[in-house]
Amino acid sequence: MDELIGTQAPRRRITDPAEAVRALERAVPGLAAYRRPEPAVLDWALLEDALGTPLPADYKLLAAHHGAFALGDFLLVGLPEPGAERYLLGGIRDDLEGVLQDWWEADMSIGLRPHPAPGGLLPWAQSNQGDHFLWTTTGDGPEQWLVTVASHNGGWWHYAGGAVQFLAELVEGTLEPWGLPPVRPGVTPC
Repeated sequence: MDELIGTQAPRRRITDPAEAVRALERAVPGLAAYRRPEPAVLDWALLEDALGTPLPADYKLLAAHHGAFALGDFLLVGLPEPGAERYLLGGIRDDLEGVLQDWWEADMSIGLRPHPAPGGLLPWAQSNQGDHFLWTTTGDGPEQWLVTVASHNGGWWHYAGGAVQFLAELVEGTLEPWGLPPVRPGVTPC
């Protein structure tokens, strides 16, 4: 049975994208070694126009400084690559039209519909065990979106902070990983 476990909030929500990226690089020391020498110029207009929404600034800054990576051989953070943004978009669309739509139709999404429905779920990461990391697109804009975790065992929960801060706190162990294994700070570029 799919159920909402609850919502966790950081002690202090990091609103500055650069501070969030620094927090993640502190939590995952090896990540800094993969920092791009110069920030990538990405076609956010292509992604955001196709999705019909702006994306959170912390995620965009993380993508400017890092390519896609896996944390602890568990969590894959999909980020666009310059000139290949359409591939990330294709993966997001596949998730929206596939698994997320299937969850909705099977009443397995705790009442949350896939984006572009109002407040809909928008994927940004996944695990190698079938856990999905999404944004619940509610609020006045992407900086207020909740991170939503849909664990492979049917437990759902929210995190009231940005995706990059979520990753840092998940690795540090400062948030309860409800239904997820502990995530080691090792990083592998993808």
